[in-house]
Amino acid sequence: MPVVNELIKKETDGSLSFGNYELAVKSKVVDFKYEGDLYKVKTYKDITKLERNGVFVYESVPGTAVNGFSFTEKGVQFVVEGTGNPQITVGLEADSEYKVLIDSVVVGRIQTNLGGKLVFSTELGEKGKAFVTIIRVE
Repeated sequence: MPVVNELIKKETDGSLSFGNYELAVKSKVVDFKYEGDLYKVKTYKDITKLERNGVFVYESVPGTAVNGFSFTEKGVQFVVEGTGNPQITVGLEADSEYKVLIDSVVVGRIQTNLGGKLVFSTELGEKGKAFVTIIRVE
């Protein structure tokens, strides 16, 4: 899956794709309309950040490309592409526990903080991408 040259776009399946870790200079798109909300993406080699209606949704350090980003009733799923071992932060429900799966392997249960941020790292290595699923634990 390639980087997102448009920086953010709606896919045919209704999911979002965003980010371009190959850029040397910060680039952004503001007021991208998607399902009644306004999204803002800032991205380049060092960071990728997504906001919805001014509220934090996603961040990676270093920058990544995210494909097929979609919320489900119990969490979120997406494919992340990049280099190295990015630290990823996702905005979810505050003070809740989530199970994180990378390439269908459970890597652990993580508690969000009071701001709803869930933080994890993934090794993209030579493969360069990983399928991430985050499911709320009831």
